[in-house]
Amino acid sequence: MTSRFTSQTVLITGASLGVGRTAAQAFHAEGANVVMVARRIEPLRAAAEGLSRAHCIAADVADTGALRRMVDECIERFGALDGVVNNAGLHHRGPLEKNEAQALGDMVDVNLRAPVVLTRLALPHLLARRGFVVNVASLAGKVPLDGAATYSATKFGLRAFSLAVAQEVADRGVRVSLVSPGPVDTGFIMEEIDRVEDIVFSQAMCTADDVARMILDCAEDGRAERQFPEAGGRLATLGYLLPGLRRWLKPMLSARGRAVKDRLRAARGAR
Repeated sequence: MTSRFTSQTVLITGASLGVGRTAAQAFHAEGANVVMVARRIEPLRAAAEGLSRAHCIAADVADTGALRRMVDECIERFGALDGVVNNAGLHHRGPLEKNEAQALGDMVDVNLRAPVVLTRLALPHLLARRGFVVNVASLAGKVPLDGAATYSATKFGLRAFSLAVAQEVADRGVRVSLVSPGPVDTGFIMEEIDRVEDIVFSQAMCTADDVARMILDCAEDGRAERQFPEAGGRLATLGYLLPGLRRWLKPMLSARGRAVKDRLRAARGAR
């Protein structure tokens, strides 16, 4: 095991489950102090079990005051802040008219506003340490996903924010990167499989380990964006640039995704 982050302090949101939990464990395994943030303390403590250099903070990332407190707490506990992983995410699935206005606003607050504000609050410390930010987006931030319009919009916004800020701070040593996975085999998607758009499953599914690996690699080398699957990322870009091609391919991709969903349902039912 390498130790790329020895004595560094990394703040990770959405750290109690799935990708956030796996990333926290991976950073810790490579020598980092990890500050793990989620809304509920008990799942956080379970996720941090066995991590000797972990600190848990129960907080709502939609609250600016809570974001400010978590940065302050990092400094108080470990004396520095070297990296931020904006991983917390919220997805109220379904067409726009099927969601309440408050639910849509909550998605914007968690998926976009929180990473913007937290990055700004952490930036003085990151500049002092020549640190990093890794934002967890989605292939839904590269091509519009109908049936998930607001979620897709927040990930588009997060992608634009990341790429722009990366240019702002590059000459001062701070690395800002973006991780854009397709469907990830975690509860975020699998527990709501019947409500997930069929086309999502037309892409190869990755694991929390796959995404965590991309996060740590970006934290180390500052590569602008990593995506999984690579072919899916290229197809998403093509679909954005050529909307007519996307409309033409959508029935085929949706049918492929529907077949995958059926297999996944059957496999879960057999357990």
